[in-house]
Amino acid sequence: MEVVANLRNSFESGKTKPLHFRMKQLKALLRMYEENMPQMLEALHKDLRKCKHEAVVMETEYLLNDLKNTIANLHKWAQPERPPKRFVNLLDSLRIYSEPYGVVLVIGSWNYPIQLTLLPVAGAIAAGNCVVIKPSEVSAACSKFMAETIPKYLDSDCYRVYEGGVAQTTELLKQRFDYIFYTGSSQVGKIIHSAANQYLTPVTLELGGKSPVYLDKTANIKVATKRILWGKCVNMGQTCVAPDYVICSKEVRDKFVDCAKTVLVEFFGTNPKESPDLGRIINERQFQRLVNLLRGHKPAIGGSFDASDRFIEPTILTDVQANSPIMLEEIFGPILPIITVGDASEAVKFINSREKPLVFYIFSTCSKDVNLLVENTSSGGVLVNDTIMHMATDMPFGGVGFSGMGCYHAKYTFDTFSHKKSCLYKDLGLLGETLGAARYPPYTPGKLKFLNLLLRRWPGFPWKACLLHTFIFSVGFVSAIGYKYFLDEKH
Repeated sequence: MEVVANLRNSFESGKTKPLHFRMKQLKALLRMYEENMPQMLEALHKDLRKCKHEAVVMETEYLLNDLKNTIANLHKWAQPERPPKRFVNLLDSLRIYSEPYGVVLVIGSWNYPIQLTLLPVAGAIAAGNCVVIKPSEVSAACSKFMAETIPKYLDSDCYRVYEGGVAQTTELLKQRFDYIFYTGSSQVGKIIHSAANQYLTPVTLELGGKSPVYLDKTANIKVATKRILWGKCVNMGQTCVAPDYVICSKEVRDKFVDCAKTVLVEFFGTNPKESPDLGRIINERQFQRLVNLLRGHKPAIGGSFDASDRFIEPTILTDVQANSPIMLEEIFGPILPIITVGDASEAVKFINSREKPLVFYIFSTCSKDVNLLVENTSSGGVLVNDTIMHMATDMPFGGVGFSGMGCYHAKYTFDTFSHKKSCLYKDLGLLGETLGAARYPPYTPGKLKFLNLLLRRWPGFPWKACLLHTFIFSVGFVSAIGYKYFLDEKH
């Protein structure tokens, strides 16, 4: 494919490696954000009817803050690391270099189409790679915006936008890349992983899954309800880290439902369809999938929908069984099932009987139960007493198992797109050769003992201080002997 071949030539020329070139491109990307803010907000509204508040906080401002942080720290991140030495390496130099992989492919998602595409792209640029940028064709307006705007700011010899649907993406995946970063569903993630295996290409898969919420009676129900429903309804539930279902006792369930009735009216009024703060389902296919998941259930709250507007009212279901269709796939919409359990131990068993989620939300003030839940379940991340707000930290974000592999955000994005190359610079002097002579044949028991001493790990032992004191002592000892010899000679 010509696009990939051209980028390969650009990378092999070394064009993207100098830090001043990377910095120039990152600043150009920042300028693109700042100069095209209205266009980005318009594209997001066209695709998802995303309100300005959510579009700014979770897309444009999120990108701006992450990029400014990358620009501010790039020189520090790119510096070679100096790992600790062992006794055998005291005379040597150890370095870990962050080098770019080469030509990387970034495949974005449609639910946060600008942020989830361009945030990893910025990290790939910072690490010195050439990038093929593949926006989701489902979010057509945002894809068009990126295809038309990015070439005006970034060097087209090094960064190219490639639009298209399934056929074009399939053809793209036949090409040889040095790294692939994909955000989307687990089903497509398997296809990406399989394609990458042909060339043993490393991948980051940012997927999703059914992220559970554990809610117990020790939590402030009103506050917890607000935070859970906000996390569920933001972007109309089309968020990979949205609460997928709630696990609680029957007593807590009833309190939660009663509180939710009030909270939803506070959020969206008595006619949520008219609320300017609720978006829409991305397309007809996703809308029909969600409607089918509602079939056979009697909603405790909500349940109405309008096909002509791709609108689904925020809905809570209480008549849900563990094997219901809605519990067998990620919901990705404004529907919240509730599963009842007896206690935290039963919740652990339920969660562990399913695929590992992207995030586990816990609402409780009982430290014993919180520790039980954190220590006995596996998930991409854990957030206690809130939803989604872990995305506002610089901690690594990513999944585990079916919810993904690899991580990113802040420095972790730079590290994801950087190969960590270890370099050992050995000393060629007489002292270094004397210390290392025991490795050469003929082998003897004495040489083996000496090698074992050299190679042994001494955790926490202050080698540098020890050597300094030994040197000072040696100089002092030699000086004392010399002075004594001088006095003897004088007499």
